[in-house]
Amino acid sequence: MQALLVFLIVAALSLLASSRSLLAPGRFPALAQLAASGLLFLIFGALLGPSLLGVLTARNLESLSPLVAMGLGTGGVLLGLNLEPRLLRLLPRPVYAAALAHAGTAFLFVALPLSVPLLLSMGLRPMVAVGAAALLGAAASLSSGHFAVLGYRNGRMERARGLGVALLTMMDDAVGLCVLALGLVLGVTGNAAEGLGLLSLTLLLGVACGALLAFLTYSLEDLAEQTTVTLGMVALVGGAAAYLRLSSLLAGVACGATLALMGGRTAERVARALSRVERPTYLVLVFLVGSHIHARDVSAWALLPAFVGLRFLGKVLGGRFAQRLTAGVLDLPPRFGYALISQGGLALCLVAEYVLLVPGSLSQRVLDVVAVGAVVNEMLAHGAFRHVLSAEPRATSSRDTPSAGDAGVAA
Repeated sequence: MQALLVFLIVAALSLLASSRSLLAPGRFPALAQLAASGLLFLIFGALLGPSLLGVLTARNLESLSPLVAMGLGTGGVLLGLNLEPRLLRLLPRPVYAAALAHAGTAFLFVALPLSVPLLLSMGLRPMVAVGAAALLGAAASLSSGHFAVLGYRNGRMERARGLGVALLTMMDDAVGLCVLALGLVLGVTGNAAEGLGLLSLTLLLGVACGALLAFLTYSLEDLAEQTTVTLGMVALVGGAAAYLRLSSLLAGVACGATLALMGGRTAERVARALSRVERPTYLVLVFLVGSHIHARDVSAWALLPAFVGLRFLGKVLGGRFAQRLTAGVLDLPPRFGYALISQGGLALCLVAEYVLLVPGSLSQRVLDVVAVGAVVNEMLAHGAFRHVLSAEPRATSSRDTPSAGDAGVAA
């Protein structure tokens, strides 16, 4: 019953977000931008959650945990499928160094300072506090390149520069996933050896499901059968991982990466089938993450300005490092760091996974900071990207920023 209520709410919000008259970019640019990025669903989830209006209670959210796990598993498979082994082998080393530079700088700028208040205010073991601070840093290291993609599509940015920004923002996903794995190793059991064993089991489960999916879809020709088998296997990945108290997101990534390494028609078929449910799954997941926000947590609100400010500084400085490392190799805009402010949806997946596997007040505080910070960073990204476009040659007479109505295409 609760799942049906969530689907009805998300469907109603989707109709609202798709209305050009209610959310016209010229009339309500901020709301239109949040609707296009999907973060408007996060806000409505927080409003309807237990901490505010209480339409969804804490017991409802607990019963909806399998739905969250399935969404995380689907997102993980899509992330794994986006791996292009041939492309990754062709990339020169400076590109990897640049991706690590901009993501690592933001990670250090956030994780190191915020580990101190987490350790002192909550009286936790150092290993657990370090794991939580690492998750905050991982969420800060992630960026979304949808503004750059729309910039070159609208003629406001050179195509090579827009693709360069998109490439580096996609590569920082690996940093976030690695830190999530580290945080789970340190925080799930409190024992690093046991946590490492659970991580190995998670990856093994994902690889096995990926191989099984490739076997089941290899000889299928009917599109409906391919879609049914694919969706069923993806649900199995997330459900099995959740049942075993493993990471659905990492298991999904391992499953998708297995298919990507196999390549061929199988990976294309699976990607085509999942592309049909990608956007609805993302919106439901974002809404459920918003429902878990504790809006009355004063300590989380106190950490929020530090998280947003330190991340902004880390991204700007990391962007400068990346430009120096890729000089003559990759064409990046002059103010590259300002194109990295948008946080993206993977950060929400990281903290949602952390709350599911390491429940408690600490993981809840991490989710509150990152979720609200994602909304703030999306609003900051709109203004920050103007600084990027101001340094670009004016090739056309179009507007300086891509319309929020088009942002859904790239988001």
